[in-house]
Amino acid sequence: MKRTDPLSIRQLIDRVLDDDSVRDAARAQRLCYLWPDVVGPGINRYTTKRYVSDGILHVYISSAPLKNELQFHRSRLVDLLNQAVGADVITDIHIH
Repeated sequence: MKRTDPLSIRQLIDRVLDDDSVRDAARAQRLCYLWPDVVGPGINRYTTKRYVSDGILHVYISSAPLKNELQFHRSRLVDLLNQAVGADVITDIHIH
C-alpha cells in the first residue's frame, strides 16, 4: 500500500469539483441562490420556486403583472445572473 501525504480540505474540494458535471451542478445551484441578490427583495418576495434545467432558469412568480414585466427583461437578467456566477450557466429564463 502506497502512503501519500494528507490533503487539505481545499485540495479535496477542488479535486471533487474537477468533474465537469459536479461543477456545472454547483454553478446552477449558486445561480439559484443568487437570484434574490440580482433581482432584489421586491421581486424575490413574489418568487415561489426556481431551478435550472438544461441551461434554462425556471422561475415561478405569483404576481401576473410582475411576470409580464420580467418577460421584457429576460435577456438582461440572463446576463446579470451569469455575471454573478462568473460563468455562462444559463441561456434563457422561463417565467411561470
